Amino acid sequence: MEKTIKTKTKKPFIFYSRLYLQVLTGLKAVNIEQLLKIIRDVPGSVIYYHTHRFLQQHIYLNPEPPNDFAYWVSDVLGEDELAEMLASIDTVQFADIRSLREEIIKTIEQYIKKKPSVLKRRADEDEAFHFIKAVSFIFTTGHKAHDLSEFMEILKIITVDAIYFHVFEARLRLKQANENDFSYWIRTSVKNPELARKISQLDPYTHTIEDLRKTIIRLVESRLKK
Repeated sequence: MEKTIKTKTKKPFIFYSRLYLQVLTGLKAVNIEQLLKIIRDVPGSVIYYHTHRFLQQHIYLNPEPPNDFAYWVSDVLGEDELAEMLASIDTVQFADIRSLREEIIKTIEQYIKKKPSVLKRRADEDEAFHFIKAVSFIFTTGHKAHDLSEFMEILKIITVDAIYFHVFEARLRLKQANENDFSYWIRTSVKNPELARKISQLDPYTHTIEDLRKTIIRLVESRLKK
């Protein structure tokens, strides 16, 4: 195992980061029926924005991340039970936006069937739900790791945006809910499945980005010492 740690990999880990632009779609909903219809039809980038915005803008905080749909249903329509159902959807369990969208749709449809009176709820125009899409710009940070030692040192200095990209957005890109770019590289290139498993099992939705950084560094340090 010592040889595995020190040998440079054939495929180095290239650190990327991302910036994203918020774009109004022009679509809005003032009731549950409109909200449901638009959720069915909008591009995945819109669903992504409204279910991941909290993490992108509050990367130093550590509560369970809610989603915009739950906020609006509770604060504007006053349907707290539905809001709780939407907020309880475990985003980390979904490997793609399509599956996440389907779960949101199913949750709303089941609630409408249970409580059809919700269809009578209507928001004022100035409290309408406005749909926004996230347009991402991906770029290399200029950092590249050939082994675990280099990986750990770079991880200490890259931005939280880079960590977000490789941990959160990676799940959807790889289409594996229990995988991220770090664990994938360590498993396939470094050939250390045990360390990869420990990193992939970290729940990114119950840590701040800085907590994730420190935890991953600690796991790699522990492996290097062995």
